[in-house]
Amino acid sequence: MLSYPEPQDRVSDRYQAGIGSRGYYDLRRVVIIAIFAAITIVLGLIEAMIPLQLAVPGAKLGLGNIMVLTCLYFLRARDALTLIALKTVLTALILGTFSSFLFSIAGSLLSFLFMYGLLRIGSGRFSMIGISLVGGVTHNIGQLGAATIVLGTAKIFYYLPFLMAAGIVTGIFVGLAARYLIQRLERIPAFEELRYS
Repeated sequence: MLSYPEPQDRVSDRYQAGIGSRGYYDLRRVVIIAIFAAITIVLGLIEAMIPLQLAVPGAKLGLGNIMVLTCLYFLRARDALTLIALKTVLTALILGTFSSFLFSIAGSLLSFLFMYGLLRIGSGRFSMIGISLVGGVTHNIGQLGAATIVLGTAKIFYYLPFLMAAGIVTGIFVGLAARYLIQRLERIPAFEELRYS
């Protein structure tokens, strides 16, 4: 049986409904990740001005996790990993050193694994505040683990109770902020489409 070329207008319709729409969604994801990364860098600069480390050495507010949680909610895991990589590398280039980059990336990856697991596998059974709390605590554990390897001593885990206490406080704040931001973004049709695409 012979097959005839498909009319050009029908090919165009299929392209717009298939490949074209997927390319549109992918482009929108890239733009959103870039915007989130820029916001994360600004939040990192603001955080650097807050002398929280004077009270607990190594403690941070973790304002950038607001955008990471938001990214995890609306986008895919690899999108959140891209955001984490951009956040960590750019923040280290602007504010930190190579050692601070190692500590930060270790903490960020560990917290990502736990937050992603709770958000996706938990199937809505965990609140954004609870997920943020786990992310804050595991981030500190990851940092201390990297510091133990770099410094060659486990004595640094002496700071863990203090960092966990700080992580709980900052985790609640970050979770509240992320929940507020997600609720506002859900009202925008573009973000609602990304959530279910």
